Amino acid sequence: MIRLPSSHAAITAPLVASSTRFPGIPIGKSLLDGRPFHLSPVLTEASILPSTNSLALGGLGSGKSTTGKIRIRREVLHHDHQAVVIDSFGEDTTGEWGALTHSLGGQVIEAGSFTLNPCSRLLPPEVREQLIRSLIAAVEPGALTYQSTHALQHALNHPKATNLNGLVDALVRPEDGRWPAAKLAEWGEGVAIGLSRYTEGSLRGLFDSQDATLPPTDLPILTFDFSRLDRNSPAIPSLMAAVSCWAEHVWLRQSTAIHRHLVLEEAWQILLSPATSELIQRLLKNSRKAGLSLDVLMHTLSDLGDGKARDLARLCEVAHIGRLNPEEAAIVGALLGLPAWAIKEVPNLAPGQAVWKVGPHYVDIIETVRSEDEARLTDTSSRRRQAQDALAEPDLTLVKEGEETEEDCDYEDQGQSLREPIDMEPGDVWDWEMPPNVIDPRHHDAIEAARQGRCNEAADLAALGERQDITAHGIMSDQAVSWLSTRATVAELCGSPATATQLRATVSRMGKDTSWFENADGATSPQWYHAPESPTAPPTIGPTTYDGASAPARRRRWPYVAAIAVLSIAVAFVWQKADLDQREEKAAAYKGRSGASLNIDAVSADVVAHWTRDRDRVIVELRSYFDPDARYLRIDASGKSASSVREDGWFPKEPEVVLPVKNPLADVTVRVAIGGKSWKEGMRAPSRTIRLSPTDAAFDAETGKQLPSD
Repeated sequence: MIRLPSSHAAITAPLVASSTRFPGIPIGKSLLDGRPFHLSPVLTEASILPSTNSLALGGLGSGKSTTGKIRIRREVLHHDHQAVVIDSFGEDTTGEWGALTHSLGGQVIEAGSFTLNPCSRLLPPEVREQLIRSLIAAVEPGALTYQSTHALQHALNHPKATNLNGLVDALVRPEDGRWPAAKLAEWGEGVAIGLSRYTEGSLRGLFDSQDATLPPTDLPILTFDFSRLDRNSPAIPSLMAAVSCWAEHVWLRQSTAIHRHLVLEEAWQILLSPATSELIQRLLKNSRKAGLSLDVLMHTLSDLGDGKARDLARLCEVAHIGRLNPEEAAIVGALLGLPAWAIKEVPNLAPGQAVWKVGPHYVDIIETVRSEDEARLTDTSSRRRQAQDALAEPDLTLVKEGEETEEDCDYEDQGQSLREPIDMEPGDVWDWEMPPNVIDPRHHDAIEAARQGRCNEAADLAALGERQDITAHGIMSDQAVSWLSTRATVAELCGSPATATQLRATVSRMGKDTSWFENADGATSPQWYHAPESPTAPPTIGPTTYDGASAPARRRRWPYVAAIAVLSIAVAFVWQKADLDQREEKAAAYKGRSGASLNIDAVSADVVAHWTRDRDRVIVELRSYFDPDARYLRIDASGKSASSVREDGWFPKEPEVVLPVKNPLADVTVRVAIGGKSWKEGMRAPSRTIRLSPTDAAFDAETGKQLPSD
């Protein structure tokens, strides 16, 4: 689990994760704000995502291939897309896309079990020439010149050029044409030598057959399995050249799918070949017109060197980067323009987690969510897991009592205060007591919160500051009494003039002069502290009686008034202290989110609440992820409701309600209704009432029992 300090995520990562959503298939959930992440590039506005091509990077076991397979599977199942996969890696001599391909009703074509005739008359003339040029470039890239190209074009028109053997003969022994036969034979010598690799050399049997059969173009997914070939063999770029040419000139023209995907697994082998990289670059640039997305998967960019192949990565508008070492993360970040915080997190990602960059601005950390069926179909580590299971031992790691493990640490605890003292370098502290003429920003914060309409927060800040000063200076101190004035100002700003008058009257009865705190003009901004001036007592002249004698002095009442005021404040303080302790404890535990794992009508679901950064709203969502039994979801809260009905195996949108917040520390109560497998439209779905606390806890509102976290 990624744990980011809240201040780090909020200040150094100006994300749009909390406000941006993309249409399309569900992929997983954000680890920064907990929201579900959907993306189908072709469904996204072109102004946001100019191209639909994607690049997936990550070390072994990072989960990049699993995410790639899940994306293709869901696009095929739910949007009727088609896919052609170049699979050059697997285990047990089987490509890793085989199980997924068969489950979708597709076909796996294994290298060595099929042959392709590039000279077949089923291919248009321009396709035949392009394909043969690609085969030559894959083994002898320097053989193609202006003269050799003309000799090749002349030989392709020869009656014997129905397969590669006949084409080589036509190059070696050409007939006279626009140029003499001797000249044509000289020009075509290098090309003939290159093609002889496929007719007489190590690549014999791949392209020298008379078989004119081409792969089908109407299947939901077609996988070319190159996993049995030597990874350093030139057969891979040669076959890739043939497949790319077939995909560009045959598959894309004959396919009737809304959108197509060409998936390149272990793409570095393909992109390093000059011939195939040129083909891929052309497909990347023309993908939008062709209704095609290239999905490129590989380990690192270092595999591509510093040449032209690496520049192809910049043509991919969507990138998801799994775990890489710090050096590779820095390279990828510089090439793709990732922010510093994202580059720093890449080496710490767990399997299935990746930094996603969508378009020029959106960056988030996403954890892929997969169902049990998808986990089985995308498993590529069976051998390693078998070895681990065979040697599995009980975990004897001891944790001392009271010692926090890394998993127990909450990311909020790692955050640091965002306010630095005035004119101080970060990390410095005051080494003397604050002088009396230094402004106290706590009063300012409370009043500013009230001015901005955050009255509950302002009241909490004022109460907390008052308690701190009573503890430090005493209940009758100027510092403590100043908070009564601040509370009066807060009450006035929040529309409670009666409370403000009462608080100011209390200060007056205590005989305190608050002019040292408040502005003379009645403004509410805190001023510089200074000691209150001692008023000079005027001479006391007693009243006279009707006969001129002095009347007895009136009994002094101010000691009693002061005593009563002190007693009232003390009682109020005791009551307030208990309430403040509770609020302070809750404020300290504030996480700004809450989530509960539910099981209603045999459906597993999560209800999640997120408080916004300014704490004036809370967003409540109900998610069933990929539970196949879920049919109906609904949320009701504070007169608002949202619902969703399963369509074609998926919920088009998770129910979500946005509620205004008056007290950010208060719990939110919602009613959750879920319809399971037996639910029919019009039926009343089973429901539960849930109380969500901003301290990341959730409770059953009827029983008060705490619910398991999501």
